[in-house]
Amino acid sequence: MSRKQSPNPPHRTTHFGFREVEEAEKAPLVRNVFTNVAARYDLMNDLMSGGIHRLWKDEMVSWLRPRPGWQVIDVAGGTGDIAFRIRERMEGQGQVMVCDLTEDMVRVGRDRAIDSGRLDGLQWICGDAQRLPFPDRSFDAYTIAFGLRNVTRIEDALSEARRVLKPGGRFLCLEFSQVVLPVLDRFYDLYSFQLLPRLGQVVARDRDSYRYLVESIRRFPPQADLAARMADAGLEQPRWRNLSGGIAAIHSAWRL
Repeated sequence: MSRKQSPNPPHRTTHFGFREVEEAEKAPLVRNVFTNVAARYDLMNDLMSGGIHRLWKDEMVSWLRPRPGWQVIDVAGGTGDIAFRIRERMEGQGQVMVCDLTEDMVRVGRDRAIDSGRLDGLQWICGDAQRLPFPDRSFDAYTIAFGLRNVTRIEDALSEARRVLKPGGRFLCLEFSQVVLPVLDRFYDLYSFQLLPRLGQVVARDRDSYRYLVESIRRFPPQADLAARMADAGLEQPRWRNLSGGIAAIHSAWRL
């Protein structure tokens, strides 16, 4: 009698913008997007937000209140905007590890640091938010800005955040979120889907990457849903602050 073979495990899918793709496909697709936009990423952020993203990042770091001597990991830290702010608040004491999936983004950030004379207290590494190459309980704080929506499995990234935080460590996520003002949401949809891809085509010569970025925002969990996922991952006391009517939001939690 022949042994009955077990069925093949089902393929798991996820979203890449509005497309459904195999989970294994998403990270290479995301890496390709940010490889394409790395050289003009900071310029596009200024143009797309009118510079408001700088205020959002300032608010995030102010809420974090980094202390001298901390060890901080900034995941999806790309070109260094959050890391530079944290390092300045630590008064020259402590380390910020910038970890990003895309080598070109890391290279741009490292070059920015060198060009601006930021030579101490910053380290740069390519790594996946779902499989961070660091031991348990390594960091006093974990930050991620505009990166969580690009991971394949948000729950895995949140679990990894908890794993690498020390007891008492702080988690902060800045991300585009769900607009809470009725008039603003209609204007924001028009701006996002009509103007941003065109701006990407003109400035970055890449319409498709910016269409993906707009679509990825719409697929990201709303504020309360993300807070619940944080709690499920073992991050405690989750809360959030809306920015600019919910266009963006900062989520906070602790590893206790």
